[in-house]
This record gives sequence, structure tokens and C-alpha cells, in this order.
Amino acid sequence: MTKQNVSGKKAAQKVIVIGSGFASLSAACHLAAAGLEVKILEKNSTAGGRARQFSHEGFVFDMGPSWYWMPDVFEQFFAHFGKKVSDYYDLKRLDPSYIVHFGPNDAMSLPADMNALEALFEQYEPGSAVNLRKFLKEAAYKYQVGMRDFVQKPSRSLLEFADFRILTSLFRLQMFSSISKHVRALFRNEKLIQLLEFPVLFLGATPQKTPALYSLMNYADMSLGTWYPMGGMHKIIEGMVSLARELGVSFEFNHEIAKIDVENGLATGVTTSTGAFYPADLVVGGADYQHIESTLLAPEYRNYSNKYWEDRTMAPSCLLYYVGVDKRLKNLLHHNLFFDADFGRHAHEIYESPQWPDKPLFYVSAPSVTDPSVAPEGCENLFLLIPVAPGLEDTEAVRDRYFELIMDRLEQLTEQSIRPHIVYKRSYAHADFVSDYHAFRGNAYGLANTLLQTAFLKPGLKNRKVANLYYTGQTTVPGPGVPPSLISGEVVSREVVREWGNR
Repeated sequence: MTKQNVSGKKAAQKVIVIGSGFASLSAACHLAAAGLEVKILEKNSTAGGRARQFSHEGFVFDMGPSWYWMPDVFEQFFAHFGKKVSDYYDLKRLDPSYIVHFGPNDAMSLPADMNALEALFEQYEPGSAVNLRKFLKEAAYKYQVGMRDFVQKPSRSLLEFADFRILTSLFRLQMFSSISKHVRALFRNEKLIQLLEFPVLFLGATPQKTPALYSLMNYADMSLGTWYPMGGMHKIIEGMVSLARELGVSFEFNHEIAKIDVENGLATGVTTSTGAFYPADLVVGGADYQHIESTLLAPEYRNYSNKYWEDRTMAPSCLLYYVGVDKRLKNLLHHNLFFDADFGRHAHEIYESPQWPDKPLFYVSAPSVTDPSVAPEGCENLFLLIPVAPGLEDTEAVRDRYFELIMDRLEQLTEQSIRPHIVYKRSYAHADFVSDYHAFRGNAYGLANTLLQTAFLKPGLKNRKVANLYYTGQTTVPGPGVPPSLISGEVVSREVVREWGNR
């Protein structure tokens, strides 16, 4: 595939990476560090994918991810290149980590200190501190084994998991029982149960259908802590872009890909919507997997049929609001969960009977509580999120109705008037996810992490019919979320280098 240059030396193989989200940037950095010539082509005007950022008259809004969990994964990413997180952004641990509102004058703040957390559990359920220690010890094992043995697998064959150590750990990892059953075996208080079940709400199934393996997220939450990069989550993207450029990666923005060109079973490059052709020896697709398959590839080169995608269980979409307020607000922390509605009913309306929810749970991020740089002096920056089913009809009327609904509750529960002080508001939902990211059915988080969509049962990271086309991101292994996306880029880059690095 690679031509000789005039000096007789082997020219660097050209890699096109489609998209500039976390997974694409991770893959690009690893591939460039391995000596390949990497170019990222990005549809939008800035890098980051769902983690883009925008500003308006002094308000700086992160558009997507707002939780910084699993700090070790970020440190490990930068360490691959002899760097540290602190080389690119300042990280602050939040304490309390977040607050959960269960109703008027009924809120629970989660302390960062473990002794204080155990004392909090004791307040709600005497004797539960012992079970919390047991729960987190098991969760720590799942986290360590999962992050060491499972998420680093390319999952291209069942045989990858035939290692005796992995097989014997499957039952201890509780792959075949639900997180709901696991939690309820240890705790009786419904508020504690909701607290422990909430991290799986975005994985793509109810707690009753999510493997207990995912209590590893509780370990990430309660033991490893909730952090914040000063300046916003986009600081991570800025750091990765800086690193990528340092490694020799080049970027082209406002470059919509129209087609992956294939000849004789090999991708020869990509063609943009303007007709420009970019030749490549290898292509890594970090855009939406279903979009690449159904739109950028001819039918004969697709891994999966349209029916396959229609049958997949997708993780939720989101209805988002970016709001600027011209005063400081009370009774809000950086992260605020509003569980003053029926948790089970909302989960049912997302996963079991997809519909716009009757009385949804919602989340508010107020980063200006921690970081004065994201709002004008004396003002507040709010990011409001309602998890909803993918594929719903998204209209301005629906967006307006839900904004009023959650603002009623937000004002009531925080005991203040907010709406008269709103100076900026922007909504974002299914239609925007489709328009900006080609997200299948307007999903926000990729493919659901159900048992039948785990590891080698996920869409594969390599095209079976185009030998030099690979995939990365939240729809393939290891799964949705920022840390898994970083790992996805690393995993796919290892496969590329293993198969093509010496050619």
C-alpha cells in the first residue's frame, strides 16, 4: 500500500480519521505516535464532537459531557505520550460531589470523604455503612478487572475471553445478575437505592436489566471521585488537540465526508461533500457507526444491514438547555440531580415504552459555582438535561413545554425565582444530534450497554469487507462515555498498527 519516497525510505502510511471526538482524537494521537501520517477530517467548525463548546456574551457552555469520572483513564491516556493531565488543564475535585433533590426540603449531598459518606448512609439506613464498604469493595474489583482485562480487548473474537483468569472472574463480576438485584440485596432505603442505581440510567436499560458488573460506576463515583477541569470539559479536548498537533496530526474542519472510496476491497480515501478527494492508506471512522455504514459506504461493503441497526437497543437521547442567568443562584451545587419524580416510571418511559416522559427526572450542571470563568461576573451558567428515549418526534413546542415543566420544579425545589433573570437560552435535542453528528435516531450516548450488546456482541471495530477500514467511538467497543471513548481510540490504534504497521 505504501509507496517509496525519492530517498528510498518507506513513506509514512496516510491515515484519515473521520471526526474529532474523544475516540477520534485518541486514535489519532496513538497512530501518529506509532509513526503514521494522520489527518482528521471534521464535519463541524471546531473539534470535540459532542464535547464541543460555545460561548455567548461571556457565558461559556460545554455542549455535552459534564461529569469527569475515572481520572486514572485520563492520566493513563496522556502518560502514553510522556505527558500529564496537569500539562493541559487544572483539575479540581468537587466536594460535595453532587446533590440529589428528592423533594421540597429533602436533599442529599454526597461528600467526597469516605468516612463522611458512610456516616451519610447511616443517617438514612442504620447499619448500612458496613454494606456500603462491601458494595464498594466488590465494585473496586469489577473496576480493576474490567478496566484491565475487558475494556482493553478489541473484542473481535470470543477466544479473546477464553483466558482462565477472565472466565473464572465472570461470576464474581456479576455479569449475569442485575444491578437492581445487587443493590437491593444490600440496601432497603429507597433513596439510597436510587442513589446507587442512577449512574446506570444512561447505559441503555433499566437497572433491572443492566448487569451488576456496572456497579463499577459506583466505585468511580464514590471512591475515585467527581472532578472538574477548570475552564470546562472542553479543556480536555483542547489538550488532546494540542497533543495531536505536537505529534504531527493535521486537522481540516468544515469537511463533511460524503463517501468512503473503495477499490478491490480496500479504502483508497474519502470524498467530501464538496467533491474533494483525500487519499489514504487507512481509514478510521470516528463518526456515528450507523451513519458511516448506511451513508458513506456502498451496500456491498457494509458490516450490518438496516434491520440490524433497527433491532439495536440504543442508549438514551437528551433534551438539553443552555441557560444564562443574570444573577447568582442559591441552593445549587456544581452537579444537581432532581429525583422528585418516579425513578422507575421515567426509566420505563425511556427504555420499555419509549415516549416523552410524563414527569421526568432531570439534571442541572452549574459550573459557574466552581469556575467563575464560564459566566460573567455575578451571573450563573446552567446546563439542564432530561434523559429521554431516542427516536422521539422533536418539536419546538415539546422543547418549550418541558422547559417550563422543569423550571417550575427547579424554582420550587431551590426556593428562588429564576425565569425573570434568564438572559440567554438555547435548546438542543434529537434533531440537533442528527444534524450535528448524524446520530442514529438522535441518540446522545451511543449503543446501550446491555448484556447482549457487550464486548464481541457490539458492532465490530473493523470492517469485514474493507480490509483497511476501522471504527472507533461509543457505538463500538468498549462502549459509551468519555473514558471508554478514550480507550476505544487506543484499542483500535493497536489493531491498526498490529495489522498494518510493518507494511
